[in-house]
Amino acid sequence: MDRLKNLLANDWLRAGLLAVGILVFLHVFVIRWVTVRSTSMYATLYPGDLVGVSRWPVWTGFDRGDIAVFRDPLQDRKAFERRQLLVKRIVGLPGDEIILKDGVLFVNGERLSFPGETHSYLVRLKQGTDPKAVLADLGLPPAFVPPGRNFIELPLNQEMADGIDKRADVVNVARMSTATGAPRHIFPFSPYFHWNSDDYGPLRVPAKGDTVRIDPTTIPLYDRIISRYEGRKLEASGNTLLLDGQPLQRYVIDANYYFVLGDSRHYSADSRFWGFVPADHMVGRASFVLVSQDPDNGGFRKEGSSKAFDTRLLLRHALALRFHPRPLDHLVGLLWWERSLWDLLPALP
Repeated sequence: MDRLKNLLANDWLRAGLLAVGILVFLHVFVIRWVTVRSTSMYATLYPGDLVGVSRWPVWTGFDRGDIAVFRDPLQDRKAFERRQLLVKRIVGLPGDEIILKDGVLFVNGERLSFPGETHSYLVRLKQGTDPKAVLADLGLPPAFVPPGRNFIELPLNQEMADGIDKRADVVNVARMSTATGAPRHIFPFSPYFHWNSDDYGPLRVPAKGDTVRIDPTTIPLYDRIISRYEGRKLEASGNTLLLDGQPLQRYVIDANYYFVLGDSRHYSADSRFWGFVPADHMVGRASFVLVSQDPDNGGFRKEGSSKAFDTRLLLRHALALRFHPRPLDHLVGLLWWERSLWDLLPALP
């Protein structure tokens, strides 16, 4: 016991233990790290980006436009903590109305777009051109290259397309047409809703307390909410729907839900394909990119440099908490500072 007291009397040891405790606290309650694996958020986030995820929006609430990290709603047969983490942008808050018209997003009647948003473009290459060189310059994986062809379909915005079009090894770049028809793999998977990934809605995002009409035309919208997310027993008896054994005509939504899209609109599996995200599946808000690593070629990607966060500042704040006369005030200031950093980052709106 005396030896332990002597060790704890050492100022450096106490500072180190406090720093470790602060880091654990930050990981559990303030921030955690997630590595981006797909191109669904391209060109806002790249495969290989190490993203800092702020935890407090889980308790304080999310805003429209936030990049959210959440548990996969479709993996409900797995333990909650073992479900895959997904990252998408929140475009619909509880109670919002979502419409996509010819690939253009409208929320509550107002057009909504984001700087990193990309759509499908067809890039025609000159004979003998190595398409992997084009992909490497864009930070895209080699999987976009079809074998034996001199054209590639890529997620680009107009600025990126103009830059690619100036390359000597490119013939031309053209935006591809939007989707047509009403495929059955689009949520809510019903012939009553003639939607596709570019022409979608109108759809109201369910909010806690909403009373919704339940009949054969609307049940595809809400059956998963009722039976999976809110744990009620939903069944049919002849032509009658039953909720916990009682006839069901109206249902009161018991939780809040979100509608999410990937910034890479034609390369993202999101709410258009599987529906709403329950609020209790949210893990946090993607706030900054610590480092951007190229998972295919190794090393670090130059595109991530403008979004990098200096980890030495974390150590500075940890030591400041140790010696600050009012450490709680300093911690609150740190949280405010991180949110301010998020607002200043041009690549992560």
